[in-house]
Amino acid sequence: MDFIQGFNRGQLQMLSFETMVKQDSWARVVDLFVDILPLKDLGFKSVPASEGRPPFAPSDMLKLYLYGYKSQLRSSRKLAHACQVNIEVIWLLKGLTPSARKIAYFRKENSAAFKNAFRHFVVLLKDWSLIDGQTIAIDSFKIRAQNSLKNNFNQKKIDRHIEYIDGKINEYQDQLELEDSVDKKEQIKKKIDYQNSKKTNYQHIEQQLKDTGESQISLNDADAKSVILHRNIVNVGYCVQAGCDGKHNLFVNNDTGTVNDTHALSPMALDAKSLLGLQTMNVITDKGYTTGKHIDICTKNNITTFSSPKDHSSQHNGLFDMQIFKYDKENDFYTCPSGKILATTGAVYNKSSHKVKHYKNRQACKICDLRDQCTKNKNGRFIERSIYQEALEENKKRVEANPDYYRLRQQITEHQFGTLKRQWGFTFTLMKGKQNVLSEVNLMMICYNLRRLMSIFSINDLKNKLKELTKLFLIKYVYFKHIQMI
Repeated sequence: MDFIQGFNRGQLQMLSFETMVKQDSWARVVDLFVDILPLKDLGFKSVPASEGRPPFAPSDMLKLYLYGYKSQLRSSRKLAHACQVNIEVIWLLKGLTPSARKIAYFRKENSAAFKNAFRHFVVLLKDWSLIDGQTIAIDSFKIRAQNSLKNNFNQKKIDRHIEYIDGKINEYQDQLELEDSVDKKEQIKKKIDYQNSKKTNYQHIEQQLKDTGESQISLNDADAKSVILHRNIVNVGYCVQAGCDGKHNLFVNNDTGTVNDTHALSPMALDAKSLLGLQTMNVITDKGYTTGKHIDICTKNNITTFSSPKDHSSQHNGLFDMQIFKYDKENDFYTCPSGKILATTGAVYNKSSHKVKHYKNRQACKICDLRDQCTKNKNGRFIERSIYQEALEENKKRVEANPDYYRLRQQITEHQFGTLKRQWGFTFTLMKGKQNVLSEVNLMMICYNLRRLMSIFSINDLKNKLKELTKLFLIKYVYFKHIQMI
């Protein structure tokens, strides 16, 4: 039976790498894109070479990383292997074969430069009118860190371990008192010493936790936190914040901080507004970002929020909920269902992460016929009102008045996260420390925005745009070199 036959491996052939890489290849787009970046101004450092050899150019190393991150080749060893076997990478780097160590060093030493490159790209996209900044959707996704759950501790976990060790020590001491054999006693003493050494280790971790002032500590990656990844599965990782523009669903900015979204709204919104140079802006977020303080900060900075409102805690408890009490803004008091006034002293109290004022009328509550339907508190009903309640209520009105606009949030942000995590495998970070982790995030977002351009434009139009910028960059470079020589 005849089969399709391959070429003769022993036959000498004339090859051109240029013809072996398709014209619409990702490698060609990356090559043109990196050539338009002012790498020196962005802060990129070259990789030091050993034995007096010249270093690898930052442009070549950046091209390698951008190609690899989109192709699920993120580790330095995989990238080093690709330099030897991958035709597109060989074409992209012109045959250079940096070692895994040098590839890893470039990523480690250029975390700030990766961020600058991403932000430079965002400004370029705005100049191309692909980002308008009128609607920015902010959301987050979580990735695993290089820190196991076993090496993450909070006070409760430490206490549980120490309590278990104390129980084992007591158990061994009881055995020691009952044992007559000298050899057996020595074995039990060794076990007690081992448990005491473990206890000392946990006490040392406890002291480290107290010194940090945080609620938890990770031993391998100090910046990583215990987070809920999905469906109540807890792991140690990072909560990555991302802002996306509503025009073409392109990434605008990013950050990573606490384990949830509670304090991320105004920092992310203000950063996006500043980067894009906007006077006004709309921000859409889910319920996790709904915090009165941050909504108020946004409002004062001409940022209109559409953040999903939260139900008040007094709802669904079988008693009068807070909405029944009518608030008089001018005189700053509440009127209860029986017509009595609940006044405030004006004092502001700290409650967890926000500030509230208390409104009450103890005398009226004592003789009120509706007391059983209103409160179970022996001192009568009191209402906590956030000092940012007005900002929360205005935000709620906007969301309820524009339900279709609010629903754009999912359309703007969810697809990007699915692409990064499902298609490109960005479910974990290879780096340790917030700044280094963000270098991976910035690389991924550069790749996404660049790949998105291949869908917005035809491949030829995109390449022509990049080539025009490359020529412009070269002209500016030659001009400034000439000025310096003069």
